[in-house]
Amino acid sequence: MLLFVFALIGGVAYVATEPRRRIRRRMDGLGLQRAGGGSLGGGGLMRGLGSGGGDSQVRQKRIQEKLRELERDKANRARRRNNLKLSLLRAGVNMTPGAYVTATIMAGIVSAGAALLFGLQPIVAGGIGLTVALGLPRMVLKFLAGRRQKAFTAEFPNAIDVLVRGVQSGLPVSECVSIVGREVPDPVGAEFRMMVEGQRVGMTLTEIMSRGLERMPTPEYKFFAIVLQIQQQTGGNLAETLSGLSNVIRERKQLRSKIKAMSSEAKTSAGIIGALPIIVAVLVSIVAPDYLAPLFETRTGNLILFGCLAYMGLGVAVMAKMINFKL
Repeated sequence: MLLFVFALIGGVAYVATEPRRRIRRRMDGLGLQRAGGGSLGGGGLMRGLGSGGGDSQVRQKRIQEKLRELERDKANRARRRNNLKLSLLRAGVNMTPGAYVTATIMAGIVSAGAALLFGLQPIVAGGIGLTVALGLPRMVLKFLAGRRQKAFTAEFPNAIDVLVRGVQSGLPVSECVSIVGREVPDPVGAEFRMMVEGQRVGMTLTEIMSRGLERMPTPEYKFFAIVLQIQQQTGGNLAETLSGLSNVIRERKQLRSKIKAMSSEAKTSAGIIGALPIIVAVLVSIVAPDYLAPLFETRTGNLILFGCLAYMGLGVAVMAKMINFKL
C-alpha cells in the first residue's frame, strides 16, 4: 500500500513538472542556452544571432528547422487529441480527454497495486498495470461505441418512417427533423437534435452530415446523408426515396440477423476454447492448490503466467476476428 502511495505521488509530481522539462528540452534543441547553463532571453537571442555571420546563419537555419519540427509535433498532438475526443463522442461518454487520460493512469496504478497485493513480482505487476492502462479503456470505449451504433441502427428505420410521414403530411423537412429529435429515443434522437442545432447556427447540409458521420460512422447513416444531399441538389420525391431507404435498412437488419444465427455455433466453440484453460486452472487450484503455486510465488512462474495470458489473449483476439462477420 505504501508503494502504491509513493507511486501515485511520483506520478502527480512528474505530470506537474512535465511542462517545464518540455520547455527546457525545446530550448536545448534550439540552442538557446547560455554557456553557464541558463536560457537566453530575448536580448541574448538577438546578440547570439548577430555575433558572427556564419554562426548566426547556421543557428538561424537550425532554429527554423526546429520550429518546423515543433509545428509538426503540435499538429500531431492536436490530431491525437481530436481522435480521442471523437472516440469519446462515438462511445457517448461525457468525459474530457484529460479526464480520460487521468482515468487510464489511475486504472493502471490500481491494477498494478492490486497485483502487488496478491504477491506477484514487481515486473509482472508493472506489465499488468501497463496492459490495463493501455488496453482496457480502449476496449471499453470500443465496446460502448459498438453498442451505441447497434442501438442507432436498430432505431434508425423508425426515425426515417417518422420523417416520411411528416413530409407526406406537408411539413417542412427541418420541422420533421426536429420532431424526430424530440420523439425518438437516443442515440437517434441525439443525432437529429445535433442536426437541428447545426441548422440554427447556419451550417450547410454537407457540414452537418459530415460531422454526423464522424460521430456515427454507420453505413445506414451514410446512405441517409447521401440521399439528403442528392435530394437537395437535384430535387425529387423525398418521401418515396426515404421510404425505400427505410426498407433497405430493414432488409440489411434481417440479413445481419441471419448471419448472426449461422455463425452462432462458431462463436460458441470459440468461447469454449477460450474459457477452457481458465476453467481447468481454477479446478486444479481447488483440487491441488500446491500444484500451481510456483506460477504465483516465483518470478519464473510469474513470467510464464504472464506469457501464457498474453498468448491466450492473442488467440482469443484472432478467433474473435475470424468469427466477426461484417455486412
